[in-house]
Amino acid sequence: MGIPRRDELAAFLRARRARLRPAEVGLPEGVRRRTPGLRRQEVAQLAGMSIDYYIRLEQGRGPQPSAQILNALARALMLSRDERVYLFRLAADECPPDATGPSRQVTPGLRHLLDALTESPAYLVDAAYEVLAGNRLAAWFVGDLATQPAGGRSMVRWMFRQDIPDAHWDDPEIQVFARTTVADLRAAYGRYPADPALATLVTELLGTSPRFARLWAEHEVAERRPTVKRIEHPELGPLEFECRVLHVPETDQRLIVYVAEPGSPTRTVFRRIGERTAAGGQPG
Repeated sequence: MGIPRRDELAAFLRARRARLRPAEVGLPEGVRRRTPGLRRQEVAQLAGMSIDYYIRLEQGRGPQPSAQILNALARALMLSRDERVYLFRLAADECPPDATGPSRQVTPGLRHLLDALTESPAYLVDAAYEVLAGNRLAAWFVGDLATQPAGGRSMVRWMFRQDIPDAHWDDPEIQVFARTTVADLRAAYGRYPADPALATLVTELLGTSPRFARLWAEHEVAERRPTVKRIEHPELGPLEFECRVLHVPETDQRLIVYVAEPGSPTRTVFRRIGERTAAGGQPG
């Protein structure tokens, strides 16, 4: 059993309480509310606990909550599966961290799988979104990994770097992609509280990226799901593909594959750059 992270548990409960409307949990709206979301006494009522006990949890005080209490809170706050797992990890009850840090070892089997994907860009990332390896086509999208310095392979750093123009964030798909990535990063943060690299990454971005800080403060927790991406590539032109995220359970890594519709212009582009890279050609 780990050590409860009371401050983070308190902040998570407050954020999830503020997200809910009374009507969503079967309560009347009542008089005008000064702040959004449920009141503390309403959450306590829904969870079947005393208001004093719940207040102590939101203030980071009191005893470590039991599994029964955590399950009641998960139901009262209508938490998703990923959010419930995160709640238990914060409380360090019956759901200890899997390991001290994300696995960054690329197994031979995954390396062979990447190389076998000759018409789909694919790359492997750890739970903190550090790119570990990629196939030849991936270089067109994540660059030449061999030339990138230590700490330079983080997809999250790329996403929230300071030199990105504000107009970039006007795209709704970019906003969704950023939100889901931060939610998945928070899930990893809950699984690996002792990993210094992950803690450093979060601390750094909280200090350098107001956008990251705003998303992080929302306490959303969810593992990544497949999404459709439409991008304007500087060399390849407009592309549309499904960004398929395949979880690797034994290492808690993600294999990200760009899957183009058969017969589509993007599929033709992927096939062309696959042939070019097989002949020794490189991006740029």
